[in-house]
Amino acid sequence: MKISSSDLLSILRTFNVASPSDIVRQIDQVTSTHPRATNQLVAFRFNRKHFYVLIDETALDDTSYITQQIQTVKSDLSGSLLQNPTSPITTYGLPYKGKDIYLFSQQDTKKRLDVYLAEKYPTTSRSVWQKHIRAGYVLVNGEEAKNAKHNVSEDDNVEVALPDAPDYSGDTLPIVYIDDDVIVIDKPAGVLTHGTNSLGGEFTVADFFRRYTSVGLDGVRPGIVHRLDRDTSGLLIGARNETAFEYLKKQFASRNVTKTYLAVIAGNLKHDAAVIDLPIARNSAKPGSFRVDVKGKDAITRYKAVESSPNFSLVELQPKSGRTHQLRVHMAHLGTPIYGDRLYGKAADRLYLHAEKLRLLLPSGSEKEFMSPAPKEFRKLLKDVHS
Repeated sequence: MKISSSDLLSILRTFNVASPSDIVRQIDQVTSTHPRATNQLVAFRFNRKHFYVLIDETALDDTSYITQQIQTVKSDLSGSLLQNPTSPITTYGLPYKGKDIYLFSQQDTKKRLDVYLAEKYPTTSRSVWQKHIRAGYVLVNGEEAKNAKHNVSEDDNVEVALPDAPDYSGDTLPIVYIDDDVIVIDKPAGVLTHGTNSLGGEFTVADFFRRYTSVGLDGVRPGIVHRLDRDTSGLLIGARNETAFEYLKKQFASRNVTKTYLAVIAGNLKHDAAVIDLPIARNSAKPGSFRVDVKGKDAITRYKAVESSPNFSLVELQPKSGRTHQLRVHMAHLGTPIYGDRLYGKAADRLYLHAEKLRLLLPSGSEKEFMSPAPKEFRKLLKDVHS
């Protein structure tokens, strides 16, 4: 039996789905199949919603059989069989042009836009897709989508137009050590450890590690197991494979890695050496910063004075915990902020904090201590102080 769009509109009107003012152009994506030799199944959309018409003389209002025939198109198809509104009793079959027909309305299966994209492109996380959506890189039915909560279905035309990723092939960082499992670099001040989205925007340590690792290549932190603040220079280790990544992460988490920093601080400490055991929490009064807070997380720093002058001191710092901004917050709390700390002190040409030593067990089982000499700015500042 040949079913036209006009026939489908007439059937929809009979089932009280379409109104007399609806027109044939509202019907599209019409396809016809034969689940059995004795029946015909017509799939179509009306006002962007999916419907199915089953033409079957043998169905005899058997809803289980009818649903089974309709699900030959898609096994997990869900929805509802519409009752015949012209019958005085509950029935589903409707006589049309001498045949028994049944109308099935597919359930709307809409999803959040970020969920839809993460399922369609599983190598990119929902959080990254949310950033892409906010940046205007995702179009829904030809219009820019700004809200990740926007609901879409398979019928919506979702387009992704990401800009070309930056080319960092010419950028490099100094390698201190490399083997089959790890890579250690000497990060300059001003370089981010990793970006916040897959599009980048500036060269990061993660971009450099990407050339040397097989871990996390679908995200923004390939090979990253710990981090240094943008303004902090010094030693940073990365994992080159999944086994090394898990090994190093556990070692950092259990605080079995010895990290030694050099810092130039403003002023002098009351004691040449001491342990600072003060918890740290976010500073709600100053977003993006932290402060000593009894309700915060434990934070322990060991320090030792190396050189001093009337206005500055060179100190060695060893964090025994890994809180964000820990060394900067602890030094500022003592009234001796790290020189050049724009957040907790006064700005200078740079933050005078440097990751000088890193001692840990490598995945190979050997213990290693890596060293990076203090930057020339440190030596120059102290020389100027003493001159």
